[in-house]
Amino acid sequence: MAIGGSSGAHLMVDLERRSTVADKRPWPAYSVSRFGSVGGKTNVVGTLNMLGLAKRVGARFLLTSTSEVYGVRSCYDEGKRTAETLTMDYHRGAQVEVRIARIFNTYGPRMCIDDGRVVSNFVAQALRKEPLTVYGDGKQTRSFQYVSDLVEGLMKLMEGENVGPFNLGNPGEFTMLELAQVVQETIDPNARIEFRPNTEDDPHKRRPDISRAKELLGWEPKVPLRDGLPLMVSDFRKRIFGDHTPAAATTTTTTSV
Repeated sequence: MAIGGSSGAHLMVDLERRSTVADKRPWPAYSVSRFGSVGGKTNVVGTLNMLGLAKRVGARFLLTSTSEVYGVRSCYDEGKRTAETLTMDYHRGAQVEVRIARIFNTYGPRMCIDDGRVVSNFVAQALRKEPLTVYGDGKQTRSFQYVSDLVEGLMKLMEGENVGPFNLGNPGEFTMLELAQVVQETIDPNARIEFRPNTEDDPHKRRPDISRAKELLGWEPKVPLRDGLPLMVSDFRKRIFGDHTPAAATTTTTTSV
């Protein structure tokens, strides 16, 4: 979430770190017993606190919502839906200037290496010479936007006059198997792909409709996966190995998607 006012009062929450903290895949027990209630409370109470602050200082408020609002019911999803409702209530009832972004899968440098997200998982596994773990048959699809595209979308949203919500994501689809193969091409063609049983709640398809963002914000993503992924790989390689680069991990590709 972020707020900024014409009076010079500004407050920004680190979106990258906040998103990483919210990841739940590596700790399923924590997800069931703790994460749901804690995440839901943070989304609701935290949003209320920030909206109250925005009202007091006359600031414009940005709610970074999620593509998960389109998914099945869970504490995290419901917390985000509630946060959107509260944001619109403050906009209509207290005339607080608000903007709402529904953010889809985003990747790039400085992601947490072991946060459990699929792109960071595949990149870290390939660099460490571990099998790339694909859950299910690998035919489920996702779309991936590079971080600079997301930042541009958020800036256009904050600087414009449209409240939203706006989907911010890259509509280009990849199956999980295709993503694993792109990571192979980028890092190590000999990397092994290992299939494991999928979870019951894994959506088969997640692709953003960005037509409103294109029309009203003049925004659409520019960085294809095959251009953005090597930048992320370079960052991960430095953080995993320091200045030492394993000799086998030398292959990159410049083919565009």
